[in-house]
Amino acid sequence: MSDSKKMVTKKKKPVLSMKKRQSQRRDFIHSSLLAVGFVSLSMSGLLPVVRGTSARLRPPGALKTTLDEQEFFAACIKCGQCVQVCPVNAIKLADLDEGVGIGVPYIDAREQDCDFSCDGLQCVLACPTGALTHDLDYPADPRMGFARMDNPKTCLAAKGQGFKGQVRGPDYKGLLRYDEVDRWAPIPVADHPYDLELCDLCVRQCPIEIRISQCAAQEEERAAAKKAGKVERVAEQFGHECPPKHAIELQAIESDDGLKRMLPVILDGCVGCGVCEMICPVEESPSIVVDIDKITNWA
Repeated sequence: MSDSKKMVTKKKKPVLSMKKRQSQRRDFIHSSLLAVGFVSLSMSGLLPVVRGTSARLRPPGALKTTLDEQEFFAACIKCGQCVQVCPVNAIKLADLDEGVGIGVPYIDAREQDCDFSCDGLQCVLACPTGALTHDLDYPADPRMGFARMDNPKTCLAAKGQGFKGQVRGPDYKGLLRYDEVDRWAPIPVADHPYDLELCDLCVRQCPIEIRISQCAAQEEERAAAKKAGKVERVAEQFGHECPPKHAIELQAIESDDGLKRMLPVILDGCVGCGVCEMICPVEESPSIVVDIDKITNWA
């Protein structure tokens, strides 16, 4: 028989010992369990989308509706540009437990709010894809959420009490902009103690209310400038810089003990920035929180 016609014999696989087979079986089961666990963890990130609810407070202008935030998930490329430009480090990127939401920006208002220290919505300007819609121009434009009284019984104003000292304690790292200190440089809240006869922190530090006060103070200046023939900027002519509606106010409540009691009432101008939630001095259970189901529908 010629060499070309010789049969090529296949090498027989070596017979594995019982110990080796058991080891391979254990490795297979272990790998399978890891794969199932990873898929389950990833799918858990889909649940908020499937249910049509949002589990996070998002940066200003996020492409989300009152039903879901699938468009936001699709448009956001997790680049982190919004994180880098935030002057108070309010924006974080979601961790592994977010599943499909890994790397998506969010805000934990109790830890650090969005107080619009940048004035010009830098996160919106920095977003390269429009996941934070570029239709916004001023802090009064977005609706990130809507504040509500979560536990009125703990509210110091409702109890007729004041507040003195450092909000959230000396070790709290949150930042806030104080116009009387430096309009452009946020400082630690712990470095700005208060001495209030009646606690009004949620109203006092609301950026929308602060801006309304600033606009009112500027009316005389604008009138004088107009009289002098100075041409206003387009934004000033149309009033876009000044919030059109109030966001929060204190309203008196009846009291039989003679104490002055006031209750914060959330108004239509609230944008859900979270300042009120962060600045609330009630540690065990903040009296006021931000809901995320009342948001602007950008569709």
